[in-house]
Amino acid sequence: MDNLTHSLVGLTAAKAGLEKLSPGATALCVLAANSPDVDIVVLLFQGRWGYLHHHRGITHSLLGATVLALALPMAFYFGDRIIAQVRKREPRVRLTGLLLVSILTTATHPLLDWSNNYGIRFLLPWNARWSYGDFTFVVDPFIWMVLGAVAFLITAKTSRQVIFWIVVALVPSFLILSRLTSSGRSLNAVLLPLLWIVVVIVSVTLYRLGFGERAGRKIAIAALLVVMVYGAGLFVAHAVALRQANAQAAAIANSHSERIINLAAMATAANPTGWVCVMKTDRATYRFELSLLGNRPASSAVVRYENLEGIEAKTVADAERDYRAQLFLGFARFPVMRVVGEDCVTQTLVQFADLRYTEPGNGRGTFSLDVPVDCPLPDQKDK
Repeated sequence: MDNLTHSLVGLTAAKAGLEKLSPGATALCVLAANSPDVDIVVLLFQGRWGYLHHHRGITHSLLGATVLALALPMAFYFGDRIIAQVRKREPRVRLTGLLLVSILTTATHPLLDWSNNYGIRFLLPWNARWSYGDFTFVVDPFIWMVLGAVAFLITAKTSRQVIFWIVVALVPSFLILSRLTSSGRSLNAVLLPLLWIVVVIVSVTLYRLGFGERAGRKIAIAALLVVMVYGAGLFVAHAVALRQANAQAAAIANSHSERIINLAAMATAANPTGWVCVMKTDRATYRFELSLLGNRPASSAVVRYENLEGIEAKTVADAERDYRAQLFLGFARFPVMRVVGEDCVTQTLVQFADLRYTEPGNGRGTFSLDVPVDCPLPDQKDK
């Protein structure tokens, strides 16, 4: 999940009652809910490929999250004692309360990140295997609406706080409302911005009526329950989508006399009825879409990448010696490759992509990679 979602989860959890466990608990809730993403520091020293390798790694594992959940409250506790000595006052924070707050909110981060198709590695450093929930999208506007509206109602008590929430809402508002002007928009692309506008209007109206102050932590608890029920609904929808995907994948594989090795049905942005499916067989990798409403995509919508053989397979093997390719293949769940330039003179290009997100040659950040490879000598081409 994105950091806005994690921050809203932490803040809402604090307002649901965790803030009462100790002074400083609200700040700790927000920090702890985001703490596993401390791995972003890798980006400063190892660049995007090092970040791809380490992101959602040790800091998101059971061991790493536990260490973070214990380290943060200890830092708060000793920091408070130092400040108390300097200011000659009694320490204020309660270590037991901070530990409970930190453990609960830190645990939400790897759980939410596991729920989408990016996945995490729970068992690092002992086992680097990725685990995927696939039933949520990495960014979910519905969660923003529920938790954002409630957090605004409870915490916006001064003009500065209102301005802060307006600034926070600007980016997601732009992203969602821009769907109205996108070409080829679907019904979902129209309904989502309209729902966002309704939520904003209702939130402002309730704020002016003082609803947040009167309801207090009750609406925070209700918001967290709504998000959990929503997540459970997506989990059930994913099970249905996976069952339908199995049937459709079997038909595709049988038409090519292939055997299914791996299949995933993955949530799409703000559309619980639409799912993206990727399948690997013994001879190819496929990507297709399905709808729980029953309208199957045409066969022309199925994307197919055959496993490379012969000189192309050798060229790919040469490209895989590149350290970026090694890091990419360690991350990619459904890697596909394409060799560009059949009439090789000096160099040819091997395009890698993770079919979960993009196709070879589309150049979508760290989800694709182009590696130039020196052409084999004339006598090597015939081997």
